[in-house]
Amino acid sequence: MKVVILAGGLGTRISEETDLRPKPMVEIGGRPIIWHIMKIYSHFGYNEFVICLGYKGYVVKEYFTNYLLHNSDVTIDIKKNETTIHQSNTEDWKITLVDTGANSMTGGRIKRIQKHIGNEPFLLTYGDGVANVDIKKLVDFHLSNKKKVSVTTVQPGGKFGVLSINENQIVESFSEKPKGDGSSWINGGFFVCQPDIFSYIDGDHSIWERESLEKLAQEKEIAAFKHEGFWQPMDTLKDKNDLNELWENNKAPWKIWNT
Repeated sequence: MKVVILAGGLGTRISEETDLRPKPMVEIGGRPIIWHIMKIYSHFGYNEFVICLGYKGYVVKEYFTNYLLHNSDVTIDIKKNETTIHQSNTEDWKITLVDTGANSMTGGRIKRIQKHIGNEPFLLTYGDGVANVDIKKLVDFHLSNKKKVSVTTVQPGGKFGVLSINENQIVESFSEKPKGDGSSWINGGFFVCQPDIFSYIDGDHSIWERESLEKLAQEKEIAAFKHEGFWQPMDTLKDKNDLNELWENNKAPWKIWNT
């Protein structure tokens, strides 16, 4: 299966970082977060990617165009205009970079890469979140449920500390920002889709999470793959700093690949 990554949004909630580069290129541990996402998929053997570009897409193109050069020992003969690569530590990736429009919505971006997918199921995710999702189990789950879409669902961390108070107004327990309440599951990205889903997208203005998924849900064509492990989107500068702290302290749960 090919892996489709949505990487064209403006990233306005983390504008401190996205004035000069698209959100998927914001670095965690010295590497763009999109690199971390691709490493997760690659760990499970998925090495062919289709990246949906939009805002400052040229930055992503330049990064991957020069990826081999930046990750190798080289000799440059300026007079002959020749570059010799001596040693390379690069991944076995095939990447298709597609300009899906500066103002396209998420559904529109997916629709625009249809010709690169063909009539095969494919993986789909956002270019700004990491998790230790078992992609193999997700794919097996999708193939067994025979629905048009499987979505990884997660319980996000709470925003506030939770207190348990007894009838005498005594606090019996305190939990700092616990995960969910056991009943609320949200879209964590990491989809598996059948090619049928392209017919649920009207055009550039289409929002995947609204018209498309809402209609698929009404038709009972979405299966939920519950993920209870680590999941973290990078929506704000605080999120970015938190992820960097985990990486720098060798405590990054999403790093499931070998160095």
